[in-house]
Amino acid sequence: MSSLYWLASYPKSGNTWFRAFLQNLLEDGDKPVVIDELSTGSIASARGWLDETLGFDTADLTQDEIDALRPSVYNWQHDATELGYHKIHDAYTMVDGGTPIVGVAGTKGALYIVRNPLDVAPSYANHCQCSLDQAIEHMGNPQHCMAQNKRRLTSQVRQQLLTWSGHVRSWLDAPQLNRLVIRYEDMLNHPLATFTAACQFLELPLDQARIKKAIAFSDFKVLSQQEKQHGFKERPPQTQQFFRQGKSGDWRDKLTGEQVARIIQDHGEMMRRLGYLDVNGQPLVTPRPWCELSVDVERRGDGVACVNQ
Repeated sequence: MSSLYWLASYPKSGNTWFRAFLQNLLEDGDKPVVIDELSTGSIASARGWLDETLGFDTADLTQDEIDALRPSVYNWQHDATELGYHKIHDAYTMVDGGTPIVGVAGTKGALYIVRNPLDVAPSYANHCQCSLDQAIEHMGNPQHCMAQNKRRLTSQVRQQLLTWSGHVRSWLDAPQLNRLVIRYEDMLNHPLATFTAACQFLELPLDQARIKKAIAFSDFKVLSQQEKQHGFKERPPQTQQFFRQGKSGDWRDKLTGEQVARIIQDHGEMMRRLGYLDVNGQPLVTPRPWCELSVDVERRGDGVACVNQ
C-alpha cells in the first residue's frame, strides 16, 4: 500500500511554513513546536535517506546514477504502516526510460504548493544570495538545479528544478498522480479553508479548533521570532534569515517594471492558469479565486483547494 505523501513546491513557496503547521497539528501541544525540531520526514533529496535505504554510499556515483536509483528508494516505503510526509523541491521528472523520480508504488499523493513567481523571485534571490536578475534568470532556465556542486560532497543530492513554469507544470500535469494544489496566497488570506482542505487530502485530523491552533502556532511572526532567537538549522549558511516577511504582493516594492515584464514573458501562460494575471495579462495583487478557474481545472482533472473567497 502506498504510504508517502509528498509536500512539493518550487523553492521559497511556503513548503517549510506548511511543515511547521503540520508538525504543530500532529503534536497538538500547548505551545509552538521548535522550528529546529520539524520531524515530518527527510527531504526527498537527503543523501542520508538514500544511502541508508540503498545500503551503500552514493558519494562515488554520478548525479544521473543517483537519480536512476531514487524511485526504488521511495518505493521501499510502500509497505509502511504509517503515512509519511516528505518535502520535495525536485520537479516531477522521469528517469530510467520514463519512471517518475518519486516512484509509483510508494507514492500515495502530492500536495503541491504554488506561489506567485513575482514574489518567488525576491525570496529566491535572498535564499541564493544572488541578484534579482540572477534569480529571475534561474527561474527561466530549464537546466536549473540545486545541490549540483561537483567540488564537494553535500548532504543533499542534485534536484532538477527546470524553469518555474516547468516545475509547476511537471506536478500539475503528472499523469495518474493523486494531487491537491494550494496557493501560498490562499494560505495567507484564507488559512482555515486552505489548511483544512490540505488536512483532508493528507488524511490528517480535521478538528477545527486543532487546525486553528496549528495555524496560529505556525504564523510567520512566530517562526521568524524563533529563528531570530535560536537560529534555524535549515537556513543556508549564506542567508541571513530564512523566514523573512511571509506576505504576498511584496514584488511591487522589490521588482522593476522590466523585471516584472521578464517574469510575465517567461511564465505568463502558467500565471494565467493559476489566476495570477488578469484578462489583459497584467499581474494581480490578489489572485483570482480557484472557483473562477473551475472550467480549466475540471478539464485537466486537477485537485485544487477551492477556498471561500
